[in-house]
Amino acid sequence: MTWNEAAPTAARAADRNGKRPVLLSVNVGMPKNVEWQGRTVYTGVWKHPVAGPVMARRLNIDGDGQGDTGGHGGEQRAVLVYQTGSYRHWAKHFGRDDFSYGMFGENLTVDEMSDDEVCIGDRYRIGQAEFEVTQPRVTCYRVGLRLGEPELPALLVSHHRPGFYMRVITEGHIQAGDQVIMTRAGPHALTVADADALLYLPGRDLAKLGLAVQIPALSPGWQDSFRDLLATADGRGSAALPPGAEPAPRPGPAWAGFRPLRVARVVRENPTVSSIYLTADDATELPTAEAGQYLTLRIPGAGQPAPVRSYSMSSAPGASAYRISVKHEPHGAASSYLTSKLRRGAVLDAAAPRGDFVLDTGASPVVLISAGIGLTPVLAMLHELAARRSEREVWWIHGARSRREHPLASEAHALLAGLPHAREHVFYSAATPSERRRAHAEPGRLTKDKLVALALPASASAYVCGPGSFMADMTDALTTAGIDPARIHTELFGALPPINPGLTMQAHRPPHQPPGPPGTGPLVTFARSAIATRFPAGGHSVLDLAEACDIPARWSCRTGVCHTCVTPLLSGDVAYSPDPLEPPGDGKVLTCCSRPGTDIVLDM
Repeated sequence: MTWNEAAPTAARAADRNGKRPVLLSVNVGMPKNVEWQGRTVYTGVWKHPVAGPVMARRLNIDGDGQGDTGGHGGEQRAVLVYQTGSYRHWAKHFGRDDFSYGMFGENLTVDEMSDDEVCIGDRYRIGQAEFEVTQPRVTCYRVGLRLGEPELPALLVSHHRPGFYMRVITEGHIQAGDQVIMTRAGPHALTVADADALLYLPGRDLAKLGLAVQIPALSPGWQDSFRDLLATADGRGSAALPPGAEPAPRPGPAWAGFRPLRVARVVRENPTVSSIYLTADDATELPTAEAGQYLTLRIPGAGQPAPVRSYSMSSAPGASAYRISVKHEPHGAASSYLTSKLRRGAVLDAAAPRGDFVLDTGASPVVLISAGIGLTPVLAMLHELAARRSEREVWWIHGARSRREHPLASEAHALLAGLPHAREHVFYSAATPSERRRAHAEPGRLTKDKLVALALPASASAYVCGPGSFMADMTDALTTAGIDPARIHTELFGALPPINPGLTMQAHRPPHQPPGPPGTGPLVTFARSAIATRFPAGGHSVLDLAEACDIPARWSCRTGVCHTCVTPLLSGDVAYSPDPLEPPGDGKVLTCCSRPGTDIVLDM
């Protein structure tokens, strides 16, 4: 039976006569593999009505399941609710008459419970069970996949019709025809539509945000997101802003796009690492970078199109020149040029310093951990601590093969000598005993067990940089040592880990040029992945191009709502289609709905 058929059910009779909320359908479905754009999605969004009583349990309804439990399901998202009023709205909007109960992925299809009336924390009794409203629907591409309407995730938000999740307070049987009886109203009267708008739409009401985080029933994930929005607004939270005050804008990059920097010096640190000192081409003072940030360089002499690479700065913040220390990679066109052919006086194009891997300003102990050339950003942090004459407890922990492959070792040692509460631990995995004695190094690789054995202070903030497997091991070790994971920070040299909800059976390939004939549009450069390729004629989005190149990408809604795909735009301009519901910040782009208007460089 489709949703708009006039069947003489008891549920419809009760609704017609008394306009009371009624459960019209209970819908369930187990996850299955679905083909989508040449890939496989494991999803439980296909729901179908069931007859008779069904048990509503703490985690779901009998016969139901979720494919991606990271975004759906669990105690806070046990049951999804959608309304026939919204069914009618979308039928008119899309000009369709083929909708049936469960098509929007909901478990419960109801009447008279609109998103602009139901509030977070409201409780309802349906049959033998009692439920509590916890959050709006998670904005996700799969509802658009189910209905064949890719733009639907954005429309659910912009039309204020997301639907909502409930948790099960009391387990029990429910069935179509049961009345929906409110047993308690949620505090602060924050409607589902208002809560959805607070997360996804611009022009947020900070007073409502402040109230939202006080609602106990609001799911922890949304609580955290709202707290982050408050912290971003003023650096501390809503209490610091007087009524009507505008939040201070966050500082953006020191300059837009690329600017020329001149090579002042090239210093060979060891057989494989060279330090390059860069000054402003116009002899002006360079903006101060934060310790731990990186520079993205366009290097014309290393090939055509000019490769774009990012390098952490190893210099002290406020130094007269930016310094990067580059390791020669045998097959790396950019590193080979920078370490072997670059000369004083050459000009490189640079994007402004960027990155969130920066030293905090607190008084707690600091643990700086690195391996190989990964020491560069933590060395900049060490410079900052030394410049401040910091009284903090500082742990410097580094792993290398030998002194010959340990660049800037003397510099780090001298900085540590000037800090009153510094400790230095160096590990050499391929050095002779005499070499280790001269360097005061310990034998072997820096491992999890060795790090734990150092008895690091549990109150420390830790900063880790090196190969991916090294950072994973050190993060595990630091957690084992009792350090709060929120105080453990890592810096990746390459692309960020992907976020591709629901995708299964993916082949992980190194980034490459896209298949098929070369594109003829603007040049798109993915800096972290070392890929530059022209945008194809008729291309839908930058995200689609990245996926065609097997570049790790992050996304969820694919329609400009959730901002999971937000990426730093180092240079160039993009156009949006569709327009995002909330534009990204300055110097950033949403890859899922953007196309290049000019040549662009992305930090991905």
